[in-house]
Amino acid sequence: MKKIFFAFIIILAVFTAKAQLSISDYCDVNICTPASIKDMTPLPDGESFAAISDDGKSIEKFSYKTGKKIGEIFSISSVKGDLKIDEFDGFKISDNGKKILLWNNKEKIYRYSFRAEYYVFDTFRSTLARVSDKGLQRGATISHDGRYVAYERDNNIWISNLDYKTDIPITSDGEVGKILNGIPDWSYEEEFDLLTAMCWNKDDTVLAYVKFDESEVPEYRFDQYRGYCSSDPLGDLYPNSYAYKYMLPGFKNSRVSVHAYNLDNRTTKKMDLPLASDDYIPSVAFGEDGSRLMVMVLNRDQNSLKLYNVNPASTVGKVILTEQSSTWISPVSYSEIRYNETDFVFCSDKSGYKHLYLYDYNGTLKRTLTKGEFNVTKYYGSDKKGVHYMQTTSLGPECRSVVSVDPKGVVKILTGNSGTSSASFSSNMAYFIKTYSSSNTPPQYTICAASGSQLAELEMNRAYAEKYKNAPKMEFLKVKNAIGDEMNAYMIKPLNFDSSKKYPLLMYQYNGPESQEVLDKWRMEGIFYLASQGYVVACVDGRGTGNRTAEWAKCVYLKLGDLETQDQLSAIRYFASLPYIDENRLGCFGWSYGGYMTLMEAGALNSPLKAGVAMAPVSDWRFYDGIYTERFMRTPITNVSGYESSSALNTTKNVNANLLVISGSDDDNVHMYNTLKYTSKLSAEGKICDMMIYAGFEHSLRMCDARVQLFRKINDFLENNLKK
Repeated sequence: MKKIFFAFIIILAVFTAKAQLSISDYCDVNICTPASIKDMTPLPDGESFAAISDDGKSIEKFSYKTGKKIGEIFSISSVKGDLKIDEFDGFKISDNGKKILLWNNKEKIYRYSFRAEYYVFDTFRSTLARVSDKGLQRGATISHDGRYVAYERDNNIWISNLDYKTDIPITSDGEVGKILNGIPDWSYEEEFDLLTAMCWNKDDTVLAYVKFDESEVPEYRFDQYRGYCSSDPLGDLYPNSYAYKYMLPGFKNSRVSVHAYNLDNRTTKKMDLPLASDDYIPSVAFGEDGSRLMVMVLNRDQNSLKLYNVNPASTVGKVILTEQSSTWISPVSYSEIRYNETDFVFCSDKSGYKHLYLYDYNGTLKRTLTKGEFNVTKYYGSDKKGVHYMQTTSLGPECRSVVSVDPKGVVKILTGNSGTSSASFSSNMAYFIKTYSSSNTPPQYTICAASGSQLAELEMNRAYAEKYKNAPKMEFLKVKNAIGDEMNAYMIKPLNFDSSKKYPLLMYQYNGPESQEVLDKWRMEGIFYLASQGYVVACVDGRGTGNRTAEWAKCVYLKLGDLETQDQLSAIRYFASLPYIDENRLGCFGWSYGGYMTLMEAGALNSPLKAGVAMAPVSDWRFYDGIYTERFMRTPITNVSGYESSSALNTTKNVNANLLVISGSDDDNVHMYNTLKYTSKLSAEGKICDMMIYAGFEHSLRMCDARVQLFRKINDFLENNLKK
């Protein structure tokens, strides 16, 4: 009997040890991140897709119908000729499928952009050609027929003709810190998601591009301190000085113009567009037939958007669509547009929700594609039958579903009744790769027919799901703010939660304009670790957040931080009223905009917070990226009171909570200066706070084991300043 008892104890101990998760299981991005699938590139035939092999040495071809490998379209070992490569980092396939653009030896520029060595593989001859041997290239764009590659080097555009082995510049005025041809400046990359600013027309006779004159944009400098995580010896003795053009609110932005280079006669023409000196061009693309150059022009206040139909030969442009707003134009209007042969799809929130509209190229509305009390969050395209595919919130703002709308307006939900689904469609829109997760289900990747029926499994994360089945889980609820509005919220309770006990509360927030945190999708990160350490973690999407009504999102206009802080404090007080929350142990934590919210909540009059953690916070909007800030606040000169009331620096006198403020010294997005300015203000007022600087780290803190160390520090701070 004793032997059986002891055996049971041993088995229980082993089971408990296996079930218990460590801080690395929650916070190390290499461990807590579920398995994903490789980037899947649809092939022109519509029946197959391509992906890099597991060993990184080839590009494999897979069937949409089965998900099985059916061949290879490139292999390092099968390259013929003298030019060989040992590895490659990525690829793009020409529209006709005959050429493959490959690159390796990447050198990072900003968050997403890079320079690299580019090559073109001829699928018929199995030969490899170097795009250029004159230095690294950026923003390489292969023509539809695969004969040309346009790219940037030294701020000029070059075109490599692979047939004739020529490599010539088509601009000559490029200069660092002054003129950029065909590549975006920092602000355009960060805020308009541009990695290249050039495009080919359909028959590859014209290359259109945007020229950026950043001569008058102020230069931002900061010292780079190399921590022990970096193997780069530069900066060990004397710090490097990092400099780049960065527009703060109210300062000069890049002057932009649109040009078209004709390959047949080798001439360049500037498009005749009535641009103001501070207008933005967030999007340039050729229409599907290739004769129309579609240019979006956004004014500096970002409340007026004009779409021009431009003839690149005559340079004459005609406004065919104008979108106006009393606040700001939602970025979906220039990110979710799609040009077809005879019409285009445009997304607007003018109805109060984000919906799709079909226009012809004269600007005449042909059809309203979607309508109702939901938002379109992604547009995927349409098939030859006129069926349109998109992602929507039609099942509620916390969910995402893939939806089709046929020519008669009949809506069909393709992806189930809960959670978050997204799609990547085949080139003929006959199939899609579905990504699905929920708060209780890690990501699952399957192949579906356009009807929604499942054809094959790619990755279901079953072992991962088993590992985390006993981790803390999200519970969704509604919380009212001070004026009675319902806010979407979730709560994560500690393991072995006991409702008869009193727990400290940690509010997690972001709450930036049009953002969303309360979403029924899988997350496994540091906040779950903090919940496992004995905190009730809660999150609320207050006023200003997205995917409800446009009014809900845009009511924060010209007064960032005001209504958001009111709503977060209302939520904190609600949770504090629950019987299992200790009203004397209330804290909050946020990153970036969420870090700003931590500072604003701590500095609010009669704040109930005992402790707060602000990671990479904005402390004053005059210190942040101009395009983002002016979208919601306009310029400091035109909105003096708004900038004053939104500054966390003006609330420090009210701070009584214990604060931990954290930054990376190499953060080129939210500069460390925000943190230093804020902590300096506290110090000048005789107050103290904890501060931690990550030397050589950027905004996301994904290098080395920084996330583990970060949450170890946060947990230690909360143990001493919130839990006790």
